[in-house]
Amino acid sequence: MNRPPHDWFERLPKDRLIAEFSIWSADLLRMDGDLERIRPYADLLHVDVADGHFAPSLLLFPDLVARVRAASDIPMHVHLMVSDSILASQIDQFADTGADVITVHCECAGVASGALDHIKRRGALAGLALRVETPVSELAPHIGQVHFLTLLGTAIGVKGQSLHELALVRLKETREVVRHVAPERRVIVVADGGIRHETVPLLRVAGAQAVVLGSLAFGDADLAARMAWLATQ
Repeated sequence: MNRPPHDWFERLPKDRLIAEFSIWSADLLRMDGDLERIRPYADLLHVDVADGHFAPSLLLFPDLVARVRAASDIPMHVHLMVSDSILASQIDQFADTGADVITVHCECAGVASGALDHIKRRGALAGLALRVETPVSELAPHIGQVHFLTLLGTAIGVKGQSLHELALVRLKETREVVRHVAPERRVIVVADGGIRHETVPLLRVAGAQAVVLGSLAFGDADLAARMAWLATQ
């Protein structure tokens, strides 16, 4: 199994936006080509998993993710948008694929009953995600257990939406919560959804340390220029 270096988290840049490339926006018929194309630029691969209940979409399945891991040693961040009834089994299945980070939703009751510890026992870093309608204060009790906080900037599991009017305020609030609760801990705040040319600078100023890139990157004919632009934000 391909794996990133053991210290990959410590190597993530602190002087620019971290680039998470969303596999949801890759060409699934030419995945190997897309993985090769983004290899020089991707800090992480972002893998959305949805069960059609917690989120309206149905994606991406473990066998596909295992094939992605076999083809790439880029750190892999799996974002579970799934119901409580299958949360534990999904953690196990995606840990088995070689996920380096597994993020679960703060709205799931399983978070309070041990999901973050389960992720760590399976050898992955733990992350928390928050739907756009959930108060940022819900994150505070769990920040000491996680390395990533993913703030959705659009409704969950639907592509192509505009950035929610409260997304920037919520990013600022999240950075303040991290500073207050865990000032010595590196917790990466990720903006996910509504990532556009015009919104990236705003998200950066609001406190995003990473962005989940979909069509902004995969749809750009000059990816090198796009990533050079991202590094200046």
